[in-house]
Amino acid sequence: MSTTASTAGEAVASDRAGASRRTGTFYRGDPGMWSWVLHRITGVLTFFFLFVHVLDTALVRVSPNAYDEVIETYKTPLVNLLEVGLVGAVLFHALNGIRVMLVDFWARGPRYQQVMLWTIIGVWLLVMIPGTYFMLERTVSELFGGGH
Repeated sequence: MSTTASTAGEAVASDRAGASRRTGTFYRGDPGMWSWVLHRITGVLTFFFLFVHVLDTALVRVSPNAYDEVIETYKTPLVNLLEVGLVGAVLFHALNGIRVMLVDFWARGPRYQQVMLWTIIGVWLLVMIPGTYFMLERTVSELFGGGH
């Protein structure tokens, strides 16, 4: 048992910590929490893509015919959608990584972290909306317009 008196701030912090243990989180849906979660997910997805990419590229030395077959499967509409998802994941991960570095290494970063989050979401949308159009244009025209 402590012999020092606790301040009101310590009592509130203690109550918050107790509530966190009961409910499991402090965040309760805060945008910062979701950016943290998305940063981890997009990092894992990017790592998985790079792993598969190294494997399929290495296949060219083992069997050029098998490599050609694998590359041919990448020309499907489903893989085209996955490519859009990959670009979106890598772009978010990169932009959010810059935000995380600014929060960590810029003295005013923590104060502006939420503004920076909404800014990177805006930049992400500005890049992804036209990017998605151009990435899917060929697939959509082949599926619905008969191709070029």
